[in-house]
Amino acid sequence: MNIVFVASECFPFFKTGGLADVIGSLPQKLASPHNQIAVILPKAQALPAEYNKQLTFQKSFHVHVTWRKQVTRLYQLKKDQITFYFIENDYYFGRDRLYGYDDDGERFTFFTHAALEVMESLRHPIDILHCHDWQTGLIPAYVKIQGTKQVKKTVFTIHNLQYQGQFPLSVFDELLHFSSEHLPGITHNHLVNFMKAAIFHADHITTVSPTYAEEITTELGGHGLAPVLRQYQSKLSGIVNGINTDEFNPQTDQALTYPYKQNATIKSQNKYKIQTELQLSISKNLPLFAVISRLVQSKGLDLLLSVADLFLEHHQVQLIIVGSGEKLFEERFLKLQSKYPTKVRTIIGFSEDLARQVYAASDFLIMPSLFEPCGISQMIAIHYETVPIVRETGGLKDTILSFNEHTLEGNGLSFTNYNANDFLFTLNRAITLFRNKTLWNLLLQNVYQSNFNWGKSAVQYQQLYNHLLGVEGVPTYELEPTRIHRPI
Repeated sequence: MNIVFVASECFPFFKTGGLADVIGSLPQKLASPHNQIAVILPKAQALPAEYNKQLTFQKSFHVHVTWRKQVTRLYQLKKDQITFYFIENDYYFGRDRLYGYDDDGERFTFFTHAALEVMESLRHPIDILHCHDWQTGLIPAYVKIQGTKQVKKTVFTIHNLQYQGQFPLSVFDELLHFSSEHLPGITHNHLVNFMKAAIFHADHITTVSPTYAEEITTELGGHGLAPVLRQYQSKLSGIVNGINTDEFNPQTDQALTYPYKQNATIKSQNKYKIQTELQLSISKNLPLFAVISRLVQSKGLDLLLSVADLFLEHHQVQLIIVGSGEKLFEERFLKLQSKYPTKVRTIIGFSEDLARQVYAASDFLIMPSLFEPCGISQMIAIHYETVPIVRETGGLKDTILSFNEHTLEGNGLSFTNYNANDFLFTLNRAITLFRNKTLWNLLLQNVYQSNFNWGKSAVQYQQLYNHLLGVEGVPTYELEPTRIHRPI
């Protein structure tokens, strides 16, 4: 099977979020003697020099965008059985950031035209063309409308419906080269909507968890596109992301001074190190809570701030916040540190090494998200043997089962309703479990047994591809349960 992924970012080349982790991991898991995998990306300015040196020039070609005739260069890099194609154009992609420019509509229309040109030049027909997020949303529309024989089936994955690629109607006339009869499938609420274009035209739509697939068909979770998604619900499904468990492995992580695996004593040495470096009170008996997140409204941080005083004043606990985002949240967490200097540390900014050290040091990771398509932090926490505290939404609900003292099921703690009382109750429950060493050790055993590698997700994607093509058979991967049951 020839499978081509198209996306705007990919780890380890350039990354702003979870999309890059998916494109960096899923193609590798699908690669086999039976699958030939390629990934098409823009050549962003952020591409590290070590990879830039490995690029092989393929060809130059021209792409017409509005009145501009853009010279475009194509480069190739082969890594981990995957062929990566990088589309270079300094006018559109020689910039400091991947997104957030006034001409993003034009930039990713250019990327669409260039990617289609690259696909037409491939020697073999594409069995599955798998596009990701709004930046590639026009591609399924071009494939369907132009009726190319080069592509058999298209799959489009929604990583976060909040970001849809909405632009003025002038984009349709100036950039897209479609006749007006195609306006209904590409516009929404009098705007060109790249996400809508993909939902309307793709052969199948996936999103990054089964619960999120349900949530985006509701008015609350649909960000204006719920009616469209309900109309096409028969071709919508949710597949939970995995993580690269070789990359996120506390036994081999070079960022850790004290590597460990299922060893609470060594894990506590990482706590001691963080407490020392951040000048917190030093004690392995103090439960350490962490927030490792973008500091934005959707992450539920207003809930944490609303209960912080009650929680910190009444309990001997510690809290570390690592992240950056909205100024209001940054300032309020810094004030929290000033108010509780022996209990709270707020680090504004992000360091991958520091984040891993905090995962390794902490007893609990706090994720009270308002919505969370899939989430990666809770899965990283599990692999660093840190107990997630989550709200039951999106992928958090699909990956974390709240611990039950009676059945002994569960690999974390969760609450359902987005309110401060339920959240505070769950935080207090975490402390109770931490102090009950019998129950705490049983919970940790469940955490140890959880596995969020890409194997199960890759099987589900392969099954989807097979279904779309009418092919039988699926590769064999070791399937790990995400819901943990321990016999009484």
